[in-house]
Amino acid sequence: MTKDVIALTPKMPDTRSLLTGLYAGGPELNLTATDDGAVIQLTTAAGLPLVSVEAPVLVHVPGEAERLLGPQPAVPEPPFWWTEARASTAVPEAESLAGSVCGRLTMLLGGTTWPPEAAHTAHVTVPDDSAEANVSAPSSILPAVDVLTDSTAVVLADRPVVPLTAWLSDILRITAQANRALHLVTPPHVRLTLPLRTALGGAPNRWVIQDPAGGYYDGLSGVRLAWREGTFTPAAATAFTATATPAGQRQLTVSFRTVHEAAADLVIGRGLEAAWRHLTGAPPAGWSTAEPVNLPWSTRRLTDLARDRAPAPTHLVVIGAPHHPAIATHRITRTTAGVAEDTVLTLGHADPADVPLGTLDSLAALLVEEHGLTTMLTTLRHARADLTLPAHLEAPPLPVSFTLGPRDVRTIGLAHARRPPLAANPRQLGSPANPALHYPLGDGTDAEAWTALRILSDHLRNGSEA
Repeated sequence: MTKDVIALTPKMPDTRSLLTGLYAGGPELNLTATDDGAVIQLTTAAGLPLVSVEAPVLVHVPGEAERLLGPQPAVPEPPFWWTEARASTAVPEAESLAGSVCGRLTMLLGGTTWPPEAAHTAHVTVPDDSAEANVSAPSSILPAVDVLTDSTAVVLADRPVVPLTAWLSDILRITAQANRALHLVTPPHVRLTLPLRTALGGAPNRWVIQDPAGGYYDGLSGVRLAWREGTFTPAAATAFTATATPAGQRQLTVSFRTVHEAAADLVIGRGLEAAWRHLTGAPPAGWSTAEPVNLPWSTRRLTDLARDRAPAPTHLVVIGAPHHPAIATHRITRTTAGVAEDTVLTLGHADPADVPLGTLDSLAALLVEEHGLTTMLTTLRHARADLTLPAHLEAPPLPVSFTLGPRDVRTIGLAHARRPPLAANPRQLGSPANPALHYPLGDGTDAEAWTALRILSDHLRNGSEA
């Protein structure tokens, strides 16, 4: 049974309905909240966490619940409110308590719960632990993690797809500030969204799979793990034995940076929107700082957020329409050159014939001429078209093309940059007086494209050092 329960309601959870839900365990339970109020927590009398309820999110984006939860719940028409309750694994009654919290919300507000079988409205009795001497009180820093040691915060999750929620994003930020690792522990059937995979990054953070046959392994590399001295560490060889790739499915990833002068009339996100329209025929459907992606696409609102957060960077998740899987992570930063936007846009394709490789040259030209492109790398790989990441071996991406913007071409020197020791010559883009160069590397089927990219990188680096 899942340890997460989600209420999807057409009406906003107001104070009365939230209190009714939180009263599912009776007056004996205590109520606490994080400093910013983003997470409300039910605890036992001795302070042991039971259920953490995140602040409700108003979702305007069609298909977002189905993307993250599957087809099970009868989702209300957008906009609807998404309220997530997370049960502690330390107390057996916590799962039923989370189900009652969400069941009471949908009873009062309409809508549905996920998973449907978890919802009820009964009172849940939690044994009194006030006399227990060894009960650990929740951490005031990370109140909703399952295990907290000096080096590692451990979060247990069991749902089909684990997204980068606001709560997980906060835990990643807090653990990084405290020089701790975040280890996300799931069963083998769980998949991650690409934004969560990106946010986890590499060591010391890990995606840990609990093997039904016993033990643990890394969900990305397959390396066997052991719990030692308060953290998961590599213990033996890989647990992955074979590549598991859906037949014919592909992921095309376009990673690019644009840089603009920090002007008062600068609008953020136009380059991302242009690339999205060029590759899919439509603009993005929505954006947010976490998942679920809840806001309808708007470059104006995105720009307002980035200005409010400056000079600190802004990290965003952008999603496409349900019928054309596409998702991007987008980072906005202030640099000495101006305002930089770093985008990693991934598109899912069920049929290899639908991958728009023939449009990459014109996409590069568009971004160079109108959106201040500095670099763009495009890769293709055999992977799930729904853009989720499973816990088994997948084929690595293969380079398709690389684009170098006018600024770096000038720095390296046009004569040197346009003559790399490769079979295919680069295409010159943009102004003849201030050109960019687009280098074809392959069609996404030949691993030798990595060798070509390395040769190109060495050649360009030697030019900049000359």
